[in-house]
Amino acid sequence: MADRIIVTGGAGYIGSHVCLELLVAGKEILVIDDFSNSSPESLRRVEEISGRSLEVLRADLADPAQEGAVVEAVRAFGPWGAVHLAGLKAVAESVSEPMRYYRVNLNAATTLAHALTAADARRLVFSSSATVYGELNPNPVRETGRLGPTNPYGRTKLFIEEMLKDLARADPSWRIVNLRYFNPVGAHASGRIGEDPKGNPNNLFPYIAQVAVGRLSRLCVYGGDYPTRDGTGVRDFIHVVDLARGHGAALDYLAASQGGAIDVNLGTGAGYSVLEAIAAFKRASNRDIPFEIVSRRDGDVAEIFADPSLARRLFGWKAERELDAMCADHWRWQRDNPNGYQR
Repeated sequence: MADRIIVTGGAGYIGSHVCLELLVAGKEILVIDDFSNSSPESLRRVEEISGRSLEVLRADLADPAQEGAVVEAVRAFGPWGAVHLAGLKAVAESVSEPMRYYRVNLNAATTLAHALTAADARRLVFSSSATVYGELNPNPVRETGRLGPTNPYGRTKLFIEEMLKDLARADPSWRIVNLRYFNPVGAHASGRIGEDPKGNPNNLFPYIAQVAVGRLSRLCVYGGDYPTRDGTGVRDFIHVVDLARGHGAALDYLAASQGGAIDVNLGTGAGYSVLEAIAAFKRASNRDIPFEIVSRRDGDVAEIFADPSLARRLFGWKAERELDAMCADHWRWQRDNPNGYQR
């Protein structure tokens, strides 16, 4: 049934917002998550906000010993399709631990594909990444651009995209959308769910927010000598609620599609530098945000932002929230939850 959806990694930052979007739209959800980098509290709050409940299977999709149990649970749930968000996602960590990233991300995708096949639910929205593009394209980047990830994380995303395309070629009953995210930031306007990384943040906005709220003393800006307007990296920041809406739109597209696999950017089409993001967050929080510029990180690119026109044409979707709204919502989450989901 089209109203029953698997969401892997559903307790995570993006996953919790996707679950909320789908619950409000009337979907029934089974979350599969091992909670290695997330909290069950996020799902409790999703249920609180939506006024609806969801099912949860605590499992590690990357563990071959758990594959049989996952396949049976998925078949018992009887899904129409899935949104696959589970996996490791830190660029710098992937550079230092490449084999862990290949093992976890590729195994998780393979297990889910097996489970969906067994359940006769061959519809999938995959959480890919703009990191599949690397530095080879002029901006804004289109889906037809040249591919060339500069880090193992991006390569795992590209390999999974290619694996899913091979699957769709071998079995035309598969319908797949690879969503190439740019940089998700912000939080739900309620301030009840948001980004809560375990350990030191790897992404810019939770790092800025934790400095603003006093959890960290100073922000490190990785690289001040890029060939950009102020020397810092430029990224396409997209509000996580807009991103969650994009998943719902992608599922609607799959319901009407004839099969095959496509790649679709989700971004705003605008690029902001790290220093511009810091200035916007400072305005939103009315807090000082001390920072220092340090050496570049391996695997980072100087500038990348999306051409999101394909998503608008195929899905009727476009990002609606500007940078100031992203910062205001992200700050509200961090201010109201200074220690994240820990009480």
